[in-house]
Amino acid sequence: MAAPADITSASPEATEAAGERLGRALGPGAVVALTGELGAGKTCFIQGLVRGLGATVRATSPTFVLVNQYTGRVPVYHVDAYRTGSMTELMDLGLLEMLGGAGVTVIEWADKLAPLLPPDAIHVTIEGVGDQTRTITIRMSAGTVSESAH
Repeated sequence: MAAPADITSASPEATEAAGERLGRALGPGAVVALTGELGAGKTCFIQGLVRGLGATVRATSPTFVLVNQYTGRVPVYHVDAYRTGSMTELMDLGLLEMLGGAGVTVIEWADKLAPLLPPDAIHVTIEGVGDQTRTITIRMSAGTVSESAH
């Protein structure tokens, strides 16, 4: 796995911008696994990421529907595992097909389904809540994204 990249964010706009930069570099089959406390900015990051993938609608949290799909230059599957009771529930929603598909899969609360994540998943951790500055750590395997992400 490549060395982690740390980004400091002092605003929701900066968190979105970090997500957008990553989104521009992602291609079909990419999996982004997000972790962070409630209120850390996971949805802000994903809003930027989805925009970076070319979607023209603003991403919203799929906490109650569990999966939102967006159309960009590739399909974007936004999964929220927060309210799921089991990995079986996520598999019943077609998660394994999403992970191996032609789109980009972004998973909030990814720690709840760690055994299902592919080895080349991009791990994004957001630390900080409330008025705190956020630290966004991005860990990825070599070859996971194009060189434009660096």
